[in-house]
Amino acid sequence: MEKWVSRLNEGVGKAVSWLSLVLVLLVFGNVWVRYVLNEPRAWSKELEWHVFSLLFLLAAGYSLQRDKHVRVDLFYERMGRKDQGAVNFWGTLLLLIPWCVVLVVTGWQAAVSAWEMGERSAEAGGLPNLWLIQFALPAGMLLLLLQGVVLLIRSYRQMRENSAD
Repeated sequence: MEKWVSRLNEGVGKAVSWLSLVLVLLVFGNVWVRYVLNEPRAWSKELEWHVFSLLFLLAAGYSLQRDKHVRVDLFYERMGRKDQGAVNFWGTLLLLIPWCVVLVVTGWQAAVSAWEMGERSAEAGGLPNLWLIQFALPAGMLLLLLQGVVLLIRSYRQMRENSAD
């Protein structure tokens, strides 16, 4: 399971990383259209935050897998390997996994509700099918949850390592 989840998040993370380029081009295009041509478009501004949301949410598991997530390193860096494993284990078990479960469940419910209502942009000229982007939250949190389970397993092993190792 560990290898499968890691490969999944690796593939999704690398694919989603291309959205960074898309986002830069969208922002540049929006600035050009708005300030040079003086013709702002609601759909393109909305598309920016859709792309940003996809990038941020779907790459969260990849970020955790690569240990590139935000960490408050007041003491962690100076800890031994076993203690770091314990911090990761308990943090993952008590914080990461429960919050991911909450966000998967509530995010799914909200996305399904938006889909059933046929939610669309309130802006004239905005994007249709606004509900589509709402499915990114439960999808991204599911990827993060799966990677969190892998981290939990690895942290448990690290925490249980023999001190002589």
